Amino acid sequence: MKIYLTGLLMLGTSYTISAHTGNPRNDTIRLSLKDAWQKAEENSRHIKINTINVDIAEAEVKDAKRERLPEIEVKGSAEKASNIPIYENGIFSKPTQHEVIHTLYRAGADFYLNIYNGNKLNLKIKENKTLQKVKEIQKEQAISDIHYKTASLYLELQKTFIFRNLIKQDIADQKVQLKEIQALYKNGVVLKSDVLRIELELSKRKMTLVTIENDILIAMQKLNIILGVPDDQVVIPEAPFSQWNENTTYAEYLKLALDHSFNYHVSEQQTELSKIKLKQVKANLSPKIGMYGEFYYANPQIFLYPYNPYWYSLGIVGIKASFSISSLYHNTQKVKAAALEFEKEEEVHKDTEDKVRQQVKEAYLRYQEALEQIKVAETNVVQAKENARIIKNTYFNQTSLITELLDADIQVLQTKFELEAAKIMAQNNYYLLQNITGVL
Repeated sequence: MKIYLTGLLMLGTSYTISAHTGNPRNDTIRLSLKDAWQKAEENSRHIKINTINVDIAEAEVKDAKRERLPEIEVKGSAEKASNIPIYENGIFSKPTQHEVIHTLYRAGADFYLNIYNGNKLNLKIKENKTLQKVKEIQKEQAISDIHYKTASLYLELQKTFIFRNLIKQDIADQKVQLKEIQALYKNGVVLKSDVLRIELELSKRKMTLVTIENDILIAMQKLNIILGVPDDQVVIPEAPFSQWNENTTYAEYLKLALDHSFNYHVSEQQTELSKIKLKQVKANLSPKIGMYGEFYYANPQIFLYPYNPYWYSLGIVGIKASFSISSLYHNTQKVKAAALEFEKEEEVHKDTEDKVRQQVKEAYLRYQEALEQIKVAETNVVQAKENARIIKNTYFNQTSLITELLDADIQVLQTKFELEAAKIMAQNNYYLLQNITGVL
């Protein structure tokens, strides 16, 4: 913040800005953070994509369950047959033609009902349900991420508005002080250089105001894009607020993360998927048992001899079982590979837990650091104001220099900037911590 303020105050060139957000326009909208979250959710393509992915996963679960129903097929045919030549004296002799019924019709249906296939169907349903959970977690993560991104941009815009108010108030104070020093100069109490120094510093502050106005427009456009409103829409955040809980301990945040963290639970479901795939591979060694049946009408009757040109019907139902002998040697390495994949996912899950703990620890410490910074900044503001009061009195009593007065004024402005920035940072870190723990 000191670097930011010092860099702005060193700019001494004149500049004008056409877009000014100081006076609200007719199309100005005031938004709370919750309203901003709602708008961001409605306009986020990333959330829409994840919502569609959840719908797809749900449809795949339903499709897998439908496979429990029997496979039913209807079919029919109409055929023409030639006579049957009979070569009584060898294939090079002229055959006699055996008359047959030339037109054949057949219509019927058959079905197959899976009774047992190594529990593969139930495993497939369980796999699809697990994938659906992953998609739901990813959707919730997308919502949380958009909440944090929106909050970060919202707070950035809020900070620039606060900075503008601070610099405007400081400019007003500097103008009053300039008049006092100009009066002293007319009375011959101070030098012309003192007046020029104050005027120079006032000019720098005006340039700082211009820069902050531009920062407002830039921050506002970034927020407008994520909210899905026009770039030139004037959005004004609600009054600054402090929404955080200083009493929650690191252990409590860590427990929240292990209960709700998106990455942790996605990793957990990925481990479950690899476990299901191992069972699916092992199921290749199981026999297949199913019920089948067929019913049809046909003409002519050539099923039994003697044939006749009449319609007949036939129904067949039964149970068949099969076992793949080759799976005894084909499946060995597949089982080994699936077992290693499951072992790998377990390690990945443990690694993800370690990363979550590290992220929570870092975010928690940065959050506590920001809270402590607020207390330090509040003390600094009080001290800077008191120091400026003392220096001002000594300057007008001719016991201190103009440079000391200017330094004291800058320190007051700087500490105010630091205090407001610390409040915004604490709020931002609080939302980051909530995002990491999965409760934002």
